[in-house]
Amino acid sequence: MISRHKIRELAVQSLFSIETTQDTPQDAISSTMQLCDLTSEAVPDYLTFLVSGVVEHQDDLDKKISEHLKNKWTVQRLSRIDRSILRVGLFEMENSLEVPRKVAIDEAIEMAGDFGDKDSKSFINGILSNFVEG
Repeated sequence: MISRHKIRELAVQSLFSIETTQDTPQDAISSTMQLCDLTSEAVPDYLTFLVSGVVEHQDDLDKKISEHLKNKWTVQRLSRIDRSILRVGLFEMENSLEVPRKVAIDEAIEMAGDFGDKDSKSFINGILSNFVEG
């Protein structure tokens, strides 16, 4: 069984791949699972939910993210990995009933530390924290 944390990582990697290769979500998920040596595992439903959901709602997610960028920055100017992490984090915060928003943010921050540059963790935290009420 693949952990939720690993599923989120696979989702970010799949979305990064989609931006790079223009693959379909299913092809990107298959490729990512193969690269991570998980071909013996069934594709988790939650992975399909995250990747397909982000792809389907990408314009809306980008619009919401862009409202919190400073100095006329655009979502397209962000690094592909930060963009993918933000999209997964925000999508999960807004659409997963079983995951508290704080957990989604913490997971996104952890992935930013693993995959992003030295400033990614504080940047991801700063943007996603705008979406928590109170």
